[in-house]
Amino acid sequence: MKKRISLIVAVVLVLASCQKKEEPVEVSPEEFHASVDKVIEIMIHDIFSPPVASRIFAYSNIAAYEIIAKKDDNYKSLAGQVTDLENIPDPTNSENINYEMAALIAHMDISKRLIFSEERMESFRDSLYTTWKEKNETVFNASKEYALEVANFVGDWMNKDNYKETRTMPKFSVDSNDPSRWQPTPPAYMNGIEPHWMKIRPFAIDSAQQFKPVPPPEFSMEKDSKFYQEVMEVYEVRKSMVGKGDKSDEIAIAQFWDCNPYVSVTRGHLMFATKKITPGAHWIGITKIAARKTNADFAKTVYAYTKTSIAIADGFISCWDEKYRSNLIRPETVINEYIDDSWEPVLQTPPFPEYTSGHSVVSGAAAIALTDIFGDDFAFDDDTEVAYGLPVRSFTSFNQASDEAALSRMYGGIHYRAAIEVGIKQGRDLGKFIVDKLDMTKG
Repeated sequence: MKKRISLIVAVVLVLASCQKKEEPVEVSPEEFHASVDKVIEIMIHDIFSPPVASRIFAYSNIAAYEIIAKKDDNYKSLAGQVTDLENIPDPTNSENINYEMAALIAHMDISKRLIFSEERMESFRDSLYTTWKEKNETVFNASKEYALEVANFVGDWMNKDNYKETRTMPKFSVDSNDPSRWQPTPPAYMNGIEPHWMKIRPFAIDSAQQFKPVPPPEFSMEKDSKFYQEVMEVYEVRKSMVGKGDKSDEIAIAQFWDCNPYVSVTRGHLMFATKKITPGAHWIGITKIAARKTNADFAKTVYAYTKTSIAIADGFISCWDEKYRSNLIRPETVINEYIDDSWEPVLQTPPFPEYTSGHSVVSGAAAIALTDIFGDDFAFDDDTEVAYGLPVRSFTSFNQASDEAALSRMYGGIHYRAAIEVGIKQGRDLGKFIVDKLDMTKG
């Protein structure tokens, strides 16, 4: 009898030891940063153009933000504030939902829908899933169920932004009879990318034309014309660097802000690509730096990414609207044709028209959004480009960084001054409109 009782006790103890203890699960801002970093890593691998990359950031961050706003009284939903977005569904049972976990799952799910190398995102996601499930399966299942419900809701909204329709629209037609019009540039002579991007539904701005800039200087190679003077400025700036060598500060600035996702390199008869982040990804990286420096909690981290990514995405829509309207020729083409056929820019010329400067517009918009979140005179060390062999650069404010990003395009030999100065104004005006329009925080 005693043996039987001992056996029963032993079995009970074994069964009890096998039962999982359900622990509280804390999802940290670092896990969200890691998810954003993983998306950027995949974007680089998949070679997304800057406008398309901005769309990925915006939708994935909005999905996460809407879940946070559902729980955190400090933040307000974007429903009714960004175009056509309605309130996400309420959870059927909120008792076991970890809203930070749900937000991160939604972020990963929307991102996975928008990239090509889905398996890379799935591998990252599954490692988190395993950890969360082992700690608390009940909370994990409830959070995942709600996250995917929200992701499907946001996905339906996302799929109505005209992106799919633009995939089948005709390629950009080059006008070779007009000397002022953009022509494909060496070494790859690629077609103009995303000529229909202005047809994508904006997020916060009223339309792609809302911040239409003044026209560029009229094309003229007469020596007293504004256009000719701007061409010569680009030409002379590049020539002045030759005497300083590759270590000049101008070259360092140009390379730091290059952010060309596809640089064609020729070796003999072979041509291959070196891959980098996009301009939007660089500013998303700056967002991470600011969030970490201020020890932003999970909710504020998601809020910062979301507001900044909306400004970046609408910045690209606004800029691309002007690029394919003015359709202006790049400095490299003009200088090689009229001034010096051996002249080369520091940076490889991107494959789309010149005016306005995309870096200038997007940097101006992002800087205004980040200043609104973290304050003016926010000093930071930008290590975003360290992974690409470039040193850290330090800035006293987001606006100073945006000024340098804009000017880098002249140092790089790929933009005239008008595209830079008008572009930074276009971006800042757009950014201010977004900051004023979006009511995202309470109190």
